[in-house]
Amino acid sequence: MGMMENSATVMAPLLLRNTVKSVLIYADKSLLNLAGKYKLLEIIRYLIVTAFLFFLRLFLSFFPSNYLHSLKSDDGYTFKPTQSSYIADSGIGDSGIGRSLWQLLVSVNDIPVSSTKYGIVRSLAERLIEGNNREDVEALREVNRRVLSAAFSRTICRVEAALIELGTGSGQFRLDRVFRTVRDGVWSGRVMEDVSSCLGNSAEKLAAELLWLTQKLVGCGFEEEAVERWASASNLAQLSVVAENRVQGSLVKVSAFLFRQMKDIGLEETEGGNKERLRQTKMKMLITWLPFLCRGNNGTDIPVLSLSERAELEKILEDAIDMLQHEEQEQVLSLWLHNFTYFPSSDWPNLHASYARWCTTSRKLFFSSIKDVK
Repeated sequence: MGMMENSATVMAPLLLRNTVKSVLIYADKSLLNLAGKYKLLEIIRYLIVTAFLFFLRLFLSFFPSNYLHSLKSDDGYTFKPTQSSYIADSGIGDSGIGRSLWQLLVSVNDIPVSSTKYGIVRSLAERLIEGNNREDVEALREVNRRVLSAAFSRTICRVEAALIELGTGSGQFRLDRVFRTVRDGVWSGRVMEDVSSCLGNSAEKLAAELLWLTQKLVGCGFEEEAVERWASASNLAQLSVVAENRVQGSLVKVSAFLFRQMKDIGLEETEGGNKERLRQTKMKMLITWLPFLCRGNNGTDIPVLSLSERAELEKILEDAIDMLQHEEQEQVLSLWLHNFTYFPSSDWPNLHASYARWCTTSRKLFFSSIKDVK
């Protein structure tokens, strides 16, 4: 009986919240369309939203803290690391040092880069990572690997979410995210600061942190893990094609950096399952990120990659393609040709030499098949 009463207590304000939320989102969208034409309506809308946020915050203060905590679960983030799916899957929660590093890396994602706390938290994370490395203890190396890998995957998801938000929201004031802001106790007294918080950190900031995490993973000796995770980030690769230029710039740097790391992975492997797995990883890496390299913005006034870096990466891509089987080469080169040809603002990477070699080999195979038939 008590359980049913508690359920009713929780569901009543939740139902009220969702109803009010739906009505206000609809009203806000309608008012937003008019506000673009009339300055006065824009000011009125600003005042209405400000008042609404204040009274919503006041309304939520009447409910117990355990109820408010139950509403946070759909955000996927809490300051209790043991409840995170990343921790459960990777075993980070097995040690205090692992949980501490995880919490620091999560905070780096969540703290606005404009905050003075951002540099402090990021510096703490770097010192902890480097300290674990200096101890030269395998268990601490494993802590770094697990935490950095989980943070890398989490940040990839955050960048994806930010790009989707930008693509679907078109920069509009999204009240559904404002509800989350107020619900989580984020209150600054200025509406535009609240908007910035509720929309989450920008895709540009998160993409830059993705590059930073990539460098940390490789610096700790886990380049193969970073390459495999990046090769699997197909959703991010597709979204990145239409991302803002500065976001694309960071992702071009991550891709170029990991393609360079891929070049040296498994050089000692000559046979067996490891060599086959490496070949498949390189294939996946090319299929996933080659279209983005063809279409992504590499900088205009200040290029993301220098001419020498571009030439080096083209050679790396050619060598990776040469390692593939003939049918796989056709798949990769066809993908390259399509994106290279139909995206006129970029002429890089130019893999014409690889394409010509594949055509020469195909011609020889064709002649060979004719002779066999005769």
